Amino acid sequence: MPRLKRALIAVVLTAAAVTGTTGWATASEQTPVTGPPPGTGDWLADTAQGRHLPDPATGRPGEVATLLASLTHDQQQALAVRHPLVVGNLDGAPVTLRYTANALALRMERRRELARAEDPALTPQDHAEARQRAARYTALLRPGRQILAFDPRGRGQIAEVYGDLRAARRVAVVVPGSDIDLGSFDRDRDPYGTPAGMARSLLEQMRRQQPDTPAATIAWVGYTTPVGLGVDAATARLAQAGAPRLARFLAGLAATTHPAAPPAVLCHSYGSVVCGIAASSVTTAEASDLVVLGSPGMHSGNAAGLRTGVRLWAARDGSDWISRVPHLSLAGLGHGADPVDPRFGARVVSADRAHGHTGYLAPGTDSLANAADIALGDYPAVHCATDDQECRHDLG
Repeated sequence: MPRLKRALIAVVLTAAAVTGTTGWATASEQTPVTGPPPGTGDWLADTAQGRHLPDPATGRPGEVATLLASLTHDQQQALAVRHPLVVGNLDGAPVTLRYTANALALRMERRRELARAEDPALTPQDHAEARQRAARYTALLRPGRQILAFDPRGRGQIAEVYGDLRAARRVAVVVPGSDIDLGSFDRDRDPYGTPAGMARSLLEQMRRQQPDTPAATIAWVGYTTPVGLGVDAATARLAQAGAPRLARFLAGLAATTHPAAPPAVLCHSYGSVVCGIAASSVTTAEASDLVVLGSPGMHSGNAAGLRTGVRLWAARDGSDWISRVPHLSLAGLGHGADPVDPRFGARVVSADRAHGHTGYLAPGTDSLANAADIALGDYPAVHCATDDQECRHDLG
């Protein structure tokens, strides 16, 4: 009985810890966004190019890339105009074509929301929400923004690129934890607790450490994250729905970009559960490294259980509340073993000067410098959590 009581308490604490940036909050069970993007039916029925178009849900990104490469520039642009939500989210489509398609989709959705804001059949609350969404889309359409994915369904999903992804020799992808969606992925409050703030900070650090290396980072909010304190945060249900989307996204990058090495994937908080489940589906040609920050667990008892050849790194600062949560799994609740425990098998790096659960990629922290070193492939410069520099063994 004492062991069961301890386990139940641990599950409650785990749920509190993985609620991401908001701490204690009212829980809301989420319905994950899955399946192909809106407009897929029209896309599959389109025979204007005289051939069948690939299924966004089942077509391999490499095959998508090959087919689109066989089309002329004008033919590609025509597809983006006719099917912006599909092309903008089509893993394997050229990066610049996705930027174009997502700008078109954002304008289309903004018009829809502005019309809703004036619809007399809707409530004042509906009008206010529509105006808020329209304003959000306007912000995303500002010159210079590079939207690599946009899906208005549910709370909204998005991926944004910082730097020149086509020219980048080193790339990193940031996968966020709880309470992140289209409306909060780049908020002003707690900027380094958002994927956009983390991705920008990481790119700046990479440029400081290797000014001559073209680099790019991506803030990827391509799955439905938990909201508040509740079962969603304490179970892997949403991570299991999001993991195939992450794996497919990375496969799409491998088919359309050509850095010197596959991207490093940085997984924060509940995002590390997504990365843990996705790991077995991600090849070493699609990701070079997984870096988990403030992880509640990776849905595995150890690194070997992830069944991946991708290098695994972990960091946690002493002030992060997640350090007080027993890492276990009971009846589907909890996320398993602690990735910074030496027995787990990850390469544990220093997070000195980081603060709290959302400070890992804040300027001046060891964890940010280490993340940049890993993303740049400069493994000898990584500062391990132990003085013997054990995390760098067999890496030079």
